[in-house]
Amino acid sequence: MALPLYERAINGDDDGLVRLTPAGAGAATLIPDRAPAAGEQYRFHFDMTKCIGCRSCEVACNEQNGNPAEIHWRRIGEIEGGTYPDTLRHYLSMGCNHCLDADCVKGCPVDAYTKDPVTGIVLHSAEACIGCQYCVWNCPYSVPQFNAERGVVGKCDMCHGRLTDGLEPACVNACPEAAIAIEIVDRTAWRIDYSSADSPGMPAAGHTISTTRITLPEDAVQTLQRVDAGRIRPEHAHLSLVVMTALMQAVAGTLVCALLRQGAGRGLLTALLGVTGVALNISVLHLGRPAYAWRALKMWRRSWLSREVLLFGLFFAALSAATAMAWLGAGAQWLSWMAAALGVAGVMASACIYLVAARPAWNMVHTPLDFLLSAALLGSMVTPLWTRTDGAGAAAGAAAGLWLANQAVRLVRLSRSERFEERASAGLLNTSGLREALIASLALVAMAGALSLRGDWMAAAVVALGGVLLSRYLFFVSVVPLNMALTFVRGGGR
Repeated sequence: MALPLYERAINGDDDGLVRLTPAGAGAATLIPDRAPAAGEQYRFHFDMTKCIGCRSCEVACNEQNGNPAEIHWRRIGEIEGGTYPDTLRHYLSMGCNHCLDADCVKGCPVDAYTKDPVTGIVLHSAEACIGCQYCVWNCPYSVPQFNAERGVVGKCDMCHGRLTDGLEPACVNACPEAAIAIEIVDRTAWRIDYSSADSPGMPAAGHTISTTRITLPEDAVQTLQRVDAGRIRPEHAHLSLVVMTALMQAVAGTLVCALLRQGAGRGLLTALLGVTGVALNISVLHLGRPAYAWRALKMWRRSWLSREVLLFGLFFAALSAATAMAWLGAGAQWLSWMAAALGVAGVMASACIYLVAARPAWNMVHTPLDFLLSAALLGSMVTPLWTRTDGAGAAAGAAAGLWLANQAVRLVRLSRSERFEERASAGLLNTSGLREALIASLALVAMAGALSLRGDWMAAAVVALGGVLLSRYLFFVSVVPLNMALTFVRGGGR
């Protein structure tokens, strides 16, 4: 198939800028000749019938934005179908979909995302970003990508600067087949019918109401499937979050258990305060820009991450006050109860961070149950080291049994799910390395339960913590996010 000739088109403003468009296509077919009116916005149009998978758009995007080779703000994916010898192969090209209900905008704890009121483009501020990566988890298309060198997330902004100067975005300009163009869409009409945004190999457009219009080949919906379905890899482990969540659950659970038994003495309060300080300091290591961690408080009205930071911060303050009063002999038990309530609320806010539709294996009732039961498990194992132990063995054994039951039911549900991503998560847990870690985590918690029944509390607490840490590690690495179809060999990105 011969590539079309190119023609040079000088910008009408005579500013010396030169752009290349496919011969005969005309610049007007690639970008609109006017700005969006009220109730309208820009969107991408991708014509799958024209795309040849040359990756010119990927390269142009990276060059325009100065991204390293492993990051792709625009990605090429492959879908195929048919039966040999009558097979089909088509390509997807996707940047940001500039959704009408963008989850990256709603979830960001520092308000780094804004939807431009004039163009409708979802813009990201690298200056405001702290690199928490919550938007990476929230987006069903995995559009935002973390740049470890810069410590911030980045994504396609439709080459906002070029577009406002009357120039095509880099991907549009580079495509030799004019498969990518910019259009204007009426937002109200698109909310009513956005079926043209759906495509094989793409998450359902209804998650966030993607605005990208896709022209499909004939019978594509019935015949085409993603080629990378068998290429599932573990996700990032986020070890600082593994440690922080487990320790904060242990502290909150221990404080509650102690107060329910006979109260928390100054020695226990001091120990819990020290562990809390360590856990909160470890948590900032997850950020690309930890010096700006305080910004995460900004969006507490809508972001669960902001609420987690706020509640754990208040928990630390209340626990500090309770500890100080205990050492002064004032015995303000109500402060300890206030701290306990804030700690449990913080654990719940922490769980809600992971209840995102874009990561189906997280978005289950088992996630908040896991966080609460981990708090109960660890608390019931640690408390007897500081308080009376009558009846503690039965309580700790029951906590271990409930924790194991929640994990077992979750595994069964994942393996039998009709959703590809949930079955894939179960499949990852059955691969070499992760399978052994899963068995070890379950065995450790079962052993902790048995040790607690014997009254060996120090060993039970250590073993239970090891089981919870292993389980939390698996929680992060085994999740399979929603994503567009990528390529089998390269994966089309990180």
